[in-house]
Formats: sequence, structure tokens, C-alpha cells
Amino acid sequence: MRADIGWKWACHLASRRWLFKALGWSGAFLTIAALAKAGPLPQHKAPLLPGEVQPLAPGQRSAPPLPQIRLSPTIPEVLKVEYASNGYIEVAHALALLPEEEIEAQNALRLAQQIASRVFEARASLDEVDLSFYRRAGYGGIGGPLPYFTASVPRARLAEFMSLKPQNLGHYDRLWLNPTGGVYVPSPAGNGDGVGTRSGIQEPNPRSDQAGSHPVAALTFDDAPHPLYTPLLLDTLRRSGVRATFFCIGRNALAYPYFVREMVREGHEVGNHTFHHVRLSGLDEASIHNELALTNEVLQGITGRSVRYFRPPGGRYSPTVLKVAQDLGLRLVPWSDDPADFDNPGTGLLEARLLSRLRPGGIVLLHDNVLQSIQALPVFLEEARQRGIWLVSVGELVHGEARANR
Repeated sequence: MRADIGWKWACHLASRRWLFKALGWSGAFLTIAALAKAGPLPQHKAPLLPGEVQPLAPGQRSAPPLPQIRLSPTIPEVLKVEYASNGYIEVAHALALLPEEEIEAQNALRLAQQIASRVFEARASLDEVDLSFYRRAGYGGIGGPLPYFTASVPRARLAEFMSLKPQNLGHYDRLWLNPTGGVYVPSPAGNGDGVGTRSGIQEPNPRSDQAGSHPVAALTFDDAPHPLYTPLLLDTLRRSGVRATFFCIGRNALAYPYFVREMVREGHEVGNHTFHHVRLSGLDEASIHNELALTNEVLQGITGRSVRYFRPPGGRYSPTVLKVAQDLGLRLVPWSDDPADFDNPGTGLLEARLLSRLRPGGIVLLHDNVLQSIQALPVFLEEARQRGIWLVSVGELVHGEARANR
């Protein structure tokens, strides 16, 4: 699309009062600039709310298959155990499907302890084992019905996890049991700030006080959290001393609340990415409200903090979406730099795309659940710093909080 046509369309939007009313002046101009560059969004007819179905982003190239750990003897409930690395630590994710007769807290805990112990034993280089247990009947992947049980076990806390009993599950802050089973609603043991604790694999690097004098760009991740990739991503950011904004899918945050607490504890910002990762344009106002309000409720319940920003899946929205967002106190966040990491182009090409588009005041879009993005981050973050551009959260970019907090 020609640039002059894009700007004409953007100026037309500027004449629409609802855009400025919903986003505020700075947010509206930010949105207009991004839209002028990209042209108008294509028309998209979204279905009615699909229940718990999370559509996959289209990709031109599938990600390479992850290596798997084969347990011997096998555990019948285990579907697969995959592992990955960010170059510093290794994390495994064990996926198990439970028959109905095993849907009890004590059975799930006993199985989780068995699997965690066996996986650590099978691969000595692992730093963490995460577990997701689903009901076998109706299992539909990470975007299907919620899991029954999830847990995260850093190696340093394995002994603590192995000592858990059904009656004291609430003492372990990296575990979730689906409350719809009527058994248990977790009440994490916090460290005084309401966001829980981790293993301390890598302590956060101190952020330089000189950062306030540098140009900044926002670093954002969509589709969080994920039981395998989120711990790798958080570790990578921790080592670089960088804070980012994670746009969380509500149903994922509900199932893995300990990762969301960890994000906040380490200074990251949490935003709204709808509850089911559904395209909002074309939905009726009540459905849009439910998607955003429920996600706000989940995130606020986990972190104890209000949610200020949201990003609609696919970047698709409408005047109705903006109105609902404004009513809920949410501000839409577009992006200016999209390296298309969901196409899995390879870490080298991702690094090149990220660096070629890096600009002060920009907003970088990446995804929490793409391993190549995690692997490309160290080079990108270091090169950005060498260029004098600091990667920060959206709040730091918009409100200048980076300068105030350093």
C-alpha cells in the first residue's frame, strides 16, 4: 500500500473523536502512526465466542520439533516430556492426560512428584521441570479446556515439592489445581509482596541509573504465559536487566498464575490479551466486555495490581472494542516493529529484523511462546544497548517511568 494512501487513511481516523476519546491524545497519535505505516487492517469476520479455543497464529514455517525425554519404564499418563534451553538454563515440560478415576488432588500430586523426580533423574542438566495435567476426555491442547493441575518445580525446590501432602498444597507457591473440581483453591505463600518466590537460578542484574538519559523503546511479548517458554524468557530478561510488558491470555494466566506473579515480582508489566485469544472485531459488545473484563479480573486477582494496557489478538479492533476498553480503564497498545517471529524464520534473521527496525520510541512485538525469539534476545538486547537504546515496558515508554524509577 502506498504511504500517501496510508497517511490519508490515518488522518481520516484522526478526525474521528472516538479514537482520541478512547486512547487519549498521545495514544491516538501512536496508533495513527502505526496504522499509517501498515495501512488499514483487513476486514475480518470473527465467529461468536468459540469457548475455550485458542487459534494458532498463521506461520509460513513450522518450528523445529523440540527434543523429548523418554522415561523408562514409561508412565502411562505421560503424553510427552519436551525440553528447551535459552543458552543458560534448561527447562522441561511434562504433559500428562488423566483418566476420570484419577481426577483427585492426592492422585495428581503423587503423579506430579513421580514425574518430576523421574525427569530430573533422566536429564541431569535440567534446571526446572514444569507439569501440566489435563483430563484425558476432551483434551484439546493448550487452547482447549483448562488443565486440572499445573506445577513448576525448579531443581533447587525439588525436595520441598516432594515433601508436599494433599493437605498442605497451599504452602507451595508454584502449583495450581483447577478449582472447578471443588477440591482446592491455591493461596500462594508469598514473600511479603504478594507475588511469590522462585528458585533464584539467576538474580536480576541491577538496572543502571544512567538509563534515564538514554532513548527508549518498549519490548512486548504476546500470548503469555507458557509452561515451557516463559521460564526461559524470564531468565533471559533477568540476566540482561531488562523489563518488558507481557500481554497475557486470561485462560493461560489462570492456569499458570505463578509465572504471572514472577513477572510482576521481577519488575515486568502485565497486560490484557483477552481471555480466549479471540479476535475481537465483529464480536458484540457484551462478548468483548466479557473477554476483557474476565482477563482483568484474573490478572488483578493474581498480582493485586490494576491492568492498564491491552493488545487485541491480531491487532484487530473496532470503535466498539475501544469503547469497551475505555470503560474498563484499558489503553490499546499497537506495535511499530514486528519481525514476524511466529513464522520461525531462524534466530539470525530474527536478530537482523529486530535490529534493522529498532527505533527510539518504538514498540517491539514478540511472542512469549516462540523459542527462536528467546534465543535471539541476548544479541538484540546487547546491540540495542550498544546503540544507546534501552528496552523498557510500555508503561515506562508512555509515562517516563523509566526515568522516575532509576
